[in-house]
Amino acid sequence: MSEQTDNTPSFEHALQQLEQLVNELEQGDLPLEQSLQKFEQAIALSRTSQTQLQKAEHKVKMLIEENGEQQLQESGASQ
Repeated sequence: MSEQTDNTPSFEHALQQLEQLVNELEQGDLPLEQSLQKFEQAIALSRTSQTQLQKAEHKVKMLIEENGEQQLQESGASQ
């Protein structure tokens, strides 16, 4: 999506980062403070990804609704 701010990663990049953070946390060899920092980063990336996904779903829904209205108008005009 091209509506991102400079510091917001793309959906795909956020998922990659999130996967990397989860892998690091699952290894269990990080100090507590570092684990907490990585967990906070993971939560932020998860929220960002969820927001981007919701925006994409809304856009798809709007496009489907617009397309449906257009098809109804075309069908009504041909009768």
